[in-house]
Amino acid sequence: MSVESRTEIHEKEYQSPKLPPEPEEGPKKRSFWWLWLIVLAAAGYGVYRWYPQLIPGQAPQATKKDKGGAAGRPVPVIAVTVQRGAMPVYINGLGTVTALNTVTVRSRVDGELVNVAYQEGQYVKAGDLLAEIDPRPFQVQLELAQGQLAKDEAQLGQTQANLERDTAQHKYAQTEADRYARLVQQGVIARDQGEQLRSTADALAGTLTADKAAIESARAQIAADKANIDTAKLNLTYSRITAPLAGRIGLRLVDKGNIVHATDANGLAVITQLQPISVVFNIPEDNLRQVMPKFSAGAKFPVSAYDRDLRKRLADGTLLTIDNQVDPTTGTVRFKAVFDNQDNALFPNQFVNARLLFDTRHGAVIVPIAALQRSPNSTYVYVVGPDKSVKMRNVTTTLTEGDNAAVDSGLDAGETVVVDGLDKLQDGTRVQVTMAGAQAGDGGE
Repeated sequence: MSVESRTEIHEKEYQSPKLPPEPEEGPKKRSFWWLWLIVLAAAGYGVYRWYPQLIPGQAPQATKKDKGGAAGRPVPVIAVTVQRGAMPVYINGLGTVTALNTVTVRSRVDGELVNVAYQEGQYVKAGDLLAEIDPRPFQVQLELAQGQLAKDEAQLGQTQANLERDTAQHKYAQTEADRYARLVQQGVIARDQGEQLRSTADALAGTLTADKAAIESARAQIAADKANIDTAKLNLTYSRITAPLAGRIGLRLVDKGNIVHATDANGLAVITQLQPISVVFNIPEDNLRQVMPKFSAGAKFPVSAYDRDLRKRLADGTLLTIDNQVDPTTGTVRFKAVFDNQDNALFPNQFVNARLLFDTRHGAVIVPIAALQRSPNSTYVYVVGPDKSVKMRNVTTTLTEGDNAAVDSGLDAGETVVVDGLDKLQDGTRVQVTMAGAQAGDGGE
């Protein structure tokens, strides 16, 4: 082996082993860590700074200057002027619309229904034709009754003629009997002959009595015949069924071609009177002493009917009557009001809220309910002063009606109270006032 080969092998044996290469990612990871730290810090600051403004309805906290203090900006508000006027006093009650008259139309005779002359839901007037029963059987009955009447009237005439004849014969026989009785007394003729003539006269007297009885019987029969004629005519009239009152007819209960009877329970149709119509509502018994004296004296109380939500007024009417007793289970009294209902806003069995106007408070101080604020201890309003700052003032109210309230104490007519923007106010806050209904307000600093 040459010296060069040994030297090469020696170098290979004593050459140090290679270490694994150092990763090159270390410095890059440290660099990205600082970068992410900066991004997260910036994002956190952005959330802290802008998040309250991103939520609808949430505003940044106001500073001391934004509270409308003496040195801050005026708070914009809407205000109204306190008025003095008449305040109506109502009694409210839950009621049900009730028809003044409801009629089930029935047939008064038996027969086939040959005609239905109305449409379901139609408005009918009293006397309008609704249906027809086959009139032919009743026409036949009428003709039979008329024929029997003619026969009995002829019989009456014959009986009256017999009476006249027998009357004449009786008169002659009576005259002969009297004349022969005188001759018997004079002894001119035998007694037997006179008695025979007297017997003939007496027999004719009995015939006259029978004739008179026959005449009375014939007259009675004629009266019965006339009654039968009237019955046949009435049945013929009943074959045409007419509306007994004006109103709205309901659904048809019997179809054409059916045999109907006077004893049918359901009838042919139902007519409900809608104009006028009534509302029966319940009033607490405590209010009875307020209404009853005036009602007994003849006062007319206006009554208004409202919808279920007490928002829309449906009709106006007057109090008709008051029930004669208190319902012990509810402690209420039933009141009944009547309405013209020309627009058919009220319908039978409809639920309504009834409002009875029984008094009016004149000269009341009136403010909108929106101006009233309540605390655990009192009710108060914010009154705008001449310096355009508000003062919190306690008030007393006992009557509310609609959107207004009557103030018994604490306010005078002509003062200005805030109705909108109240959540930003406190005692002494300066305001920029816009009067309700005005296009622009008069502000002040």
